[in-house]
Amino acid sequence: MDGVLAHRLLGELLQRAYSGELAAAYAYRGHWKSITTQAEITRIRQIEEEEWVHRKNIGRMLWNLDFTPSRALELKSWIVGRTIGVGCHVAGWFWPMYFAGRLESANTREYETAAYYARQLGLLDFETELLRMSVVEKEHELFFLSVVSGHRRLPLAVRLFKWGARSPESPESLESLPSPTRR
Repeated sequence: MDGVLAHRLLGELLQRAYSGELAAAYAYRGHWKSITTQAEITRIRQIEEEEWVHRKNIGRMLWNLDFTPSRALELKSWIVGRTIGVGCHVAGWFWPMYFAGRLESANTREYETAAYYARQLGLLDFETELLRMSVVEKEHELFFLSVVSGHRRLPLAVRLFKWGARSPESPESLESLPSPTRR
């Protein structure tokens, strides 16, 4: 891959990721405020903070690549994140947990792709950080998968949305995850 193409692809991917982290952070803020289990609140607050850290790191990368955040994506992501955050208060427990895990699965792959482009450009510090962020996103995905693993709606969700236990996108199977004691 030529350097000009890798630079453009990395910059554009990071612009989307930067705005995506904004949406995710605001969605998680609404999400943890909508639930009552202290352990889940604590973990989702931590995930929100990790999304803000990712956004800061991606912003630094964009600046170094001479890219700026997309105003249109920023506005869209702010609206999406706030809307999802509010929606968590009315959507019940399962669906926000399920879709958060599905989203984190996509983020894992996005950061792996970005790391590939960074490597093509010889930006090994970017590659290392992007792979680190991919690992954190995978941890988020596994958390959400673990909390929905015993839910009665999971088989339907897996069939409809192709993520979760026993789906092609699944990082784990139901048998290897701890079974929650509620829901």
